Amino acid sequence: MASAGGLFLGLLFYVVSRTPLRVGVIHVLERLSYNEGNLPLKNLLLQFIGATVAIVSGQSVGREGPSVHLGAASASLMGQYLHLPNNSIRTLVGCGAAAAIAASFNTPLAGVIFAMEVILMEYTITGFTPVILSAVSATIMCRLVFDTEHLFSVQAVDLESFVELPIIVLMGLFIGAIAAGFIRLTGAITKFGQKFDIWLRMTLAGVGVGLLAIISPEIMGIGYDTVDAALLGQIGIAALCLILLTKIAATALCVGFSIPAGLIGPAIFIGALAGGIVGQCVELFDSNYSDVGLYVMLGMGAMMSATLQAPLAALLCLLELTGNQNIIFPAMLAVVSANLTARELFKCDSIFLSQFRGFGLD
Repeated sequence: MASAGGLFLGLLFYVVSRTPLRVGVIHVLERLSYNEGNLPLKNLLLQFIGATVAIVSGQSVGREGPSVHLGAASASLMGQYLHLPNNSIRTLVGCGAAAAIAASFNTPLAGVIFAMEVILMEYTITGFTPVILSAVSATIMCRLVFDTEHLFSVQAVDLESFVELPIIVLMGLFIGAIAAGFIRLTGAITKFGQKFDIWLRMTLAGVGVGLLAIISPEIMGIGYDTVDAALLGQIGIAALCLILLTKIAATALCVGFSIPAGLIGPAIFIGALAGGIVGQCVELFDSNYSDVGLYVMLGMGAMMSATLQAPLAALLCLLELTGNQNIIFPAMLAVVSANLTARELFKCDSIFLSQFRGFGLD
């Protein structure tokens, strides 16, 4: 199914335009850098259809990247229709991105910080007010329609001992190294993929995901059920390692070969598995230490932070996703150590900026 989905997506993008149309967060960043935030309708429609096919066909992607594009493009098109000045359109793009993240994850505060850290890459007083309003209104609408709760239902776990703090730092180093490897691999595949037509790239991605799914079926789709199982400690260390490696490879193929969907969800997935591996190793060493679920949650935030280079957004997203205030203190340590490892030790920018340069953009 993944192979057929990749072929369909490749033919769709090839037929629509011989010059490949970009979608997702990369497209939003490109239009902000080169076109003052003016996003076209054609890319929006292609993103909607392409992301739907990608997720339904089981590609190793998430729904958040497409949501950001759809939200930012909708807001931008409204600004263009009203003939607003460029600075207002840029703010509207941030509003749309914040609303998209807030509605996708049910995380209004994380949506605001994501828009500021990742999309607009600046904090301004005038920008905060409309972005906050858009995130709140999107969350209200989402809760009214879907009656959503926290994305992950976890017990109220807490750090059992300060002795575990060095372990959390080491986990941050471990996940930061994983994030750096993922960013480098994705960047290399992105550059390599520029040699091929879009239809061939997407077909290869679909075939690759299909082959990897023979080994680990859990990598297909969004995979939050696997994250829930890891939170409960229901997956063994060997299985966690296997799923982790195949998920990294499958996601790098999808993102590098331009499958039109997101990577925030896969980053959370990868972080959860990495955290689960550390947690189970700690449990083997001493069963009196914290629950495995705590390390899984910390891993989610650490991987998101290191991959996106957005530590505050990752921290707030983790807090709102789990509804567990007890993890703030250890999460701060895990997020910062992973972020610094990827950025300073391995000299990696965010995966979005890495892809941006992979496409030959400044």
